[in-house]
Amino acid sequence: MINVDISNVWGDISLPDLLSIEQEIGAAHRMLTEGTGAGAQFRDWLKLPCGETTEELERIRNAAQTIRANSDVCVVVGIGGSYLGPRAAVELLQGPNRNIGRGKGDPQIFFAGNSLSTRHWNELMRLLEGKDFSVIVISKSGTTLEPAIAFRGLRWLLERRYGTDEAARRIYAVTDPETGALRQMAAQENWETFAIPAGVGGRFSVLSPVGLLPMAVAGIDILEVLNGAMDAKEEYDLRSFENPVWLYAGVRNALYRKGKAIEVFASFEPGFRAFGGWWQQLFGESEGKEGKGIFPVTAELTADLHSLGQLIQEGQRNLFETMVRFDGPQKEYLIGSDWKNLDGLNYLEGKSLDYVDRMAFEGTAAAHEEGGVPVITVDCGELTDRKVGELFFFLQLSCGISAYTLGVNPFDQPGVEAYKGNMFNLLGKPGCED
Repeated sequence: MINVDISNVWGDISLPDLLSIEQEIGAAHRMLTEGTGAGAQFRDWLKLPCGETTEELERIRNAAQTIRANSDVCVVVGIGGSYLGPRAAVELLQGPNRNIGRGKGDPQIFFAGNSLSTRHWNELMRLLEGKDFSVIVISKSGTTLEPAIAFRGLRWLLERRYGTDEAARRIYAVTDPETGALRQMAAQENWETFAIPAGVGGRFSVLSPVGLLPMAVAGIDILEVLNGAMDAKEEYDLRSFENPVWLYAGVRNALYRKGKAIEVFASFEPGFRAFGGWWQQLFGESEGKEGKGIFPVTAELTADLHSLGQLIQEGQRNLFETMVRFDGPQKEYLIGSDWKNLDGLNYLEGKSLDYVDRMAFEGTAAAHEEGGVPVITVDCGELTDRKVGELFFFLQLSCGISAYTLGVNPFDQPGVEAYKGNMFNLLGKPGCED
């Protein structure tokens, strides 16, 4: 079970503050599980750990094995929840540099359709030169501008490199089970398809084929990921503050009521940066509405202590921090000696790098708490495929409960469309002139 340590928050909230919110957390949990809250039709992510049939999981794994066997590169096309989740899992488990030296049998994985940058597109085209590649396109509608433009270009490239028949065998569509432009295209072109359940929104879709297919292509054991989520589904149904989900949701709402409107979500693992981006969308889109919401910021420590550290330590006291920790790896690095000792590091001789990292964490948490920044620690234990599944479900459940406690619908995003109207008007899209 994930452990939530709140020993570094008591300078800003009291035990009565936390206990006063307990009934609201319980009511929010009931709203979520019983479907009595706003947006209840989008709660099917609660079923995902056990929702895929054995046959469907086998189909996902077979498709992944085909991609792995015949592709140097797999390009995952999507934006928002359609790419943040799988990227989070891949980079956390395999590192941000996992693509170096990979090819057929264990392909590189690139992500496209998440920007409108020509430089990013040109770089992707360069990376695909002389490489066999396949495409996983993820979109419920198939018409979202960024992934639709990227997919059009990649499909064009596939068809000219392989011909239409072979190109069709290299395209995998993860989309709405029945409707939408991508579903229609897949049916017409005979692409292999996987369904995003109708009652699952994008930012809650990582445990569906949206996340499972790219994870399987990366060589992640998706059964273990789902088993970890199932562990979380069972363990975190506890209805008290002994439940770490309740504790995390309760403390962050109690801090928000004390004026802490920014949450810095940090880890001491560089591979966690993409996971922080997934968390940022999950909580930002779920809570940020009706003039409410805790602003989510992700940070990589210790690197960002040399950029954001000054502001966190001595800036406005309107933020709190959540630090995510994992056990050290089995393979350790021991710091050696240098007889000249010009860098002054001989006092660390024989100590492991992980030990130094843990001391940096403890020192940082203490300094920030002393500087008026409450620190929540989320201790995940060993970093495994199973643990990643547990962490995904832990945070999704925390988010649903926290948003209902805040008094908003966790599952809509009415403000997301605001920029699109202006953009489509400027682009001259038919029907969007005004």
